[in-house]
Amino acid sequence: MNPLINVYRNRSVRGWAIGLGLLMSIGLLPASAQRKRAETKADTSLAKASSTTTVRMEEETLFADGMRFLMTDEPSKAVTQFGKVLQKNPGNAAAQYATASALMKMGKTAEAIPFATKAHSLDAGNKFYALVLAELYVKQKRYSEAEELYEVLVKKGAENAEYGVELAAIYLFDDKPDKALEAYERVERELGMNEEITRQRQRIYLKQNKIDKAVEEAEKLVQSEPGDPEYLLEGAELLIANDRSDQAITWIDRALKLNADLPQAHVLLADIYRKKGDMNRVTQELNQVFANPNLEAGLKARILSSYVGLTGENTPAQQDALKMAQDLAKSNPKDPKSQIMVADLLMQQGKKAEARDAYARAARLDGSVYEVWGSLLQLDGELNQVDSLLVHSEQALEVFPTQGLFWYSNGSANLYKRRYQQAVDALEESQKLLAATTNNELKRGIQAQLGDAYNGLGDHARSDEAYEAVLKVDPLNDHVLNNYSYFLSLRKANLPRALQLAQKLVERHPTNATYLDTYAWVLYVSKDYAKARQYLEKALADPAGVSGTIIEHYGDVLYQLGERTQAAEQWKRAKAKGGTGPELDKKITTGTL
Repeated sequence: MNPLINVYRNRSVRGWAIGLGLLMSIGLLPASAQRKRAETKADTSLAKASSTTTVRMEEETLFADGMRFLMTDEPSKAVTQFGKVLQKNPGNAAAQYATASALMKMGKTAEAIPFATKAHSLDAGNKFYALVLAELYVKQKRYSEAEELYEVLVKKGAENAEYGVELAAIYLFDDKPDKALEAYERVERELGMNEEITRQRQRIYLKQNKIDKAVEEAEKLVQSEPGDPEYLLEGAELLIANDRSDQAITWIDRALKLNADLPQAHVLLADIYRKKGDMNRVTQELNQVFANPNLEAGLKARILSSYVGLTGENTPAQQDALKMAQDLAKSNPKDPKSQIMVADLLMQQGKKAEARDAYARAARLDGSVYEVWGSLLQLDGELNQVDSLLVHSEQALEVFPTQGLFWYSNGSANLYKRRYQQAVDALEESQKLLAATTNNELKRGIQAQLGDAYNGLGDHARSDEAYEAVLKVDPLNDHVLNNYSYFLSLRKANLPRALQLAQKLVERHPTNATYLDTYAWVLYVSKDYAKARQYLEKALADPAGVSGTIIEHYGDVLYQLGERTQAAEQWKRAKAKGGTGPELDKKITTGTL
């Protein structure tokens, strides 16, 4: 029952008892005496008793209304009702307490404190009043005042011993760990050992760097359940974390005597021996886990994963773990978790192509794991495996049709394959699904590729609109600066804008052959052949970045400048290089553009 109701009910019962007693005593007077009194003077005492009863009934009604509002989560209305009670009777401790509770529920800590303080001063023996005032003090970080209230409370008797836990917590807030330890000790003296208190003491000792004390607490947990090896393994982990490996081995051995079939024990031993440099013993311990016929392959993979998490950047340990994972996958070819483990380890070691194949095997075995598809598509993209990216993204979308990143991968693959309508469909779906993402770089990437895809469809208005939208928020986007300016030049449209964009691009990347070629071609279309030649020769200065298209463009510029023999030579070089335009053979045959 709500303590507020209890508190107030006691008051109202007393009020009713007094009122009823007065009425009964009046009713028992002889009739003649009553008549005589009525004849001589008015009964002022009866009027006074009746008035007192009425006031108390009004208080009770108002208080009950306030409680109803408080329990229906309408604290502001409750405050109004309790306020009416206090107007009639400021000494009503229950109403003071109830007002503080309602204000606290509204988050008005500062406003609640005077009411809670008043309630406590009116009835210092009421523990509910003390508790709410202490809670308010804690919210304002007035820890010393809260501590005083709790200290008084717990000293009143064993029935309040449980409040020592809250007192200890306040001591910790107040950076008084030793007093917290004392409080926990008092609680356990009264109530017996408690696992959470033991663990809390252990945390305090660890923070104080009192490792021996923390180990003593771990031993208490072990003794509380001597047949449970889990406490021993927890203690071993504590010892390992504090560089007490030899002592940890003792604890692990104790656990294995209770139960020889403890995979985690062997994982911990493997980690200890890895740190000691004894890799043979590491392999021995992990092989005991993998040789256990009672453990499913998926669990073995998780155990190996936990070991890998312990190895950190230790290369030999990672290589050893990879071999174990590969052996596990080989012996359990239909277990997807083993394949994922292998893939993750291969990725960790930078072996992307092998990792991609392992993720693909895992996806074939179990297509329901989102992270596997995500890793697979990412590696397809990084390895420029466009055909695989297209196939895998379609397969992923069959399982996860509402994942915008998968639609983005599919759109990118279709764009590369020049399947422009499919690219537009996928990229628009991706854009819709990822509208709420905070990854603005991703949003710009989708918009930029939509610009490319719209251009491929000949929808130049939407293409230009998409490019301009990217440049509005990212005016130095290299992809858009390059493609937008080049496509404008091919269309011979808005050449001043194309020149502006391409110039900005080469200013940022003065040695990039592709970007130099873009700017040169915009200049060529603008009939500035001399300047186009200048930038094409800069592009040709980097043989590694030179393509057949760049050489072909250089030949075109030379032709326009009247150097037709040299132009023909460049066209032939371009053909030998490959990757040129459809008109090159005609240029070579006719010697003209």
